[in-house]
Amino acid sequence: MPRLTVLCVILLQCCASLAPAAEPAPWQGGSVGLGHGPLRVSDSKRFLVHADGTPFFYLGDTAWELFNRLDREEAQKYLENRRQKGFTVIQAVALAELDGLNVPNAYGHRPLIDSDPTRPAVVDGPRNDYWDHVDFIVDLAESKGMFIGMLPTWGDKWNKKWGKGPEIFTPANAKTYGQWLGRRYKDKPIIWILGGDRPIENDKHRQIIRAMAQGLREGDGGRHLITFHPMGGNSSSRWLHDEQWLDFNMLQSGHRARDLANYDMVAADYALQPTKPCMDAEPRYDDHPVRGAKQKDQWFDDYDCRQAAYWNLLAGGHGHTYGCHPIWMMRHKRLPKMPWPQPVRHYWDEVLDLDGAWQMLVARRLMQNRPMLERVPDQSLIASGAGKGADHVQAARGKGYAFVYVPTGRAVKVNLGKISGARVKAWWYDTRSGVAKAIGEFANTGVREFTPPGQPARGNDWVLVLDDAGAGFPAPGATGNQ
Repeated sequence: MPRLTVLCVILLQCCASLAPAAEPAPWQGGSVGLGHGPLRVSDSKRFLVHADGTPFFYLGDTAWELFNRLDREEAQKYLENRRQKGFTVIQAVALAELDGLNVPNAYGHRPLIDSDPTRPAVVDGPRNDYWDHVDFIVDLAESKGMFIGMLPTWGDKWNKKWGKGPEIFTPANAKTYGQWLGRRYKDKPIIWILGGDRPIENDKHRQIIRAMAQGLREGDGGRHLITFHPMGGNSSSRWLHDEQWLDFNMLQSGHRARDLANYDMVAADYALQPTKPCMDAEPRYDDHPVRGAKQKDQWFDDYDCRQAAYWNLLAGGHGHTYGCHPIWMMRHKRLPKMPWPQPVRHYWDEVLDLDGAWQMLVARRLMQNRPMLERVPDQSLIASGAGKGADHVQAARGKGYAFVYVPTGRAVKVNLGKISGARVKAWWYDTRSGVAKAIGEFANTGVREFTPPGQPARGNDWVLVLDDAGAGFPAPGATGNQ
């Protein structure tokens, strides 16, 4: 090859390596095939599946104030944006956190008569009341192939920090409200999420939660799964793991600092008996101030979101929830300033396309690209270089494959022979773009060191994918028209 041609090839390769990661292709069609039926817990008790056994990947987006703050056109814009990014669950609260009992929705409607959970403010005819608007959003999400992770109410014990309002629930009215809500949404793609960022402080709180779960079960005939959203730094398992109505555990690793070891929290839930699926349902939010930062102008970004997602999923999480600070509260130009203790620097519609949101689609494509229901966490894959803190490497394996998440671009030594096959095919999966880079094929024995592209640095995170070379898997993340 002439020297000039060789030089051109080298320059092209260098330019390609320096080019920014390509934006992932949008999701095509409905985010989930709802024709597979309602959701249930898998036979292994580790994952969620549809009624016909089709795997379901819980990719949640946090939209707590969706019902209360957006009008119909805005809800359409938001949900279509999230469909294109492959979100499968939209988490929203029926009785909203930010004074949702008293502050009307975009059409001037409130949810309850005299703040009484046994008296929903329902008016005959379409589009006449608060619940008609909730119906509209639930139906719209369904048309886009998405579940609503519906919180019947935010935590009942409001205070000045979190909002306004009385404690309105008792075991009796919680059950009645649950029955009504369950009947209304019996035939819709719903996952019930009790709690709402609150601890269970006493037996009365436990009775209220238990009664609401019973009411929901009676109302929807047991059609929908039920879980519980806890306060920061906790899991539903702390109070409720043995409750029969609790189908899977949610934890909130929270927003205290960067590099929070959510993998330890997930691993703790994963090890509990009886076995239940678990996941991080509130990690550090995109565009949220870093609470523990010494400099007050630090904000969580797309890397924080990716790191939390892969640590959670490879430690045993069946799914993951993304959150963005201005979006959970639907910060809106037409609404008065909210009394919120942490600063907010954008409006909801300015941050719909942050890199962190797109990169959740990249994670989904990888998880669904290999046999998902066989995935188990396995740190024995890592021979050395597991790292601590921000450098923590997390590994999992499944039927004929393994994933090793390398968060800061450092070399890692891997024990081969942990998956099937005489030879292993190795790839680097770009967590930003979803592009897979082939490394090569090797004998599936011994210890081999793998070095990610680029230099060791915060934000240079990759997933090492190891495949049984004879399994015939496509390139990691390859999804056809998806």
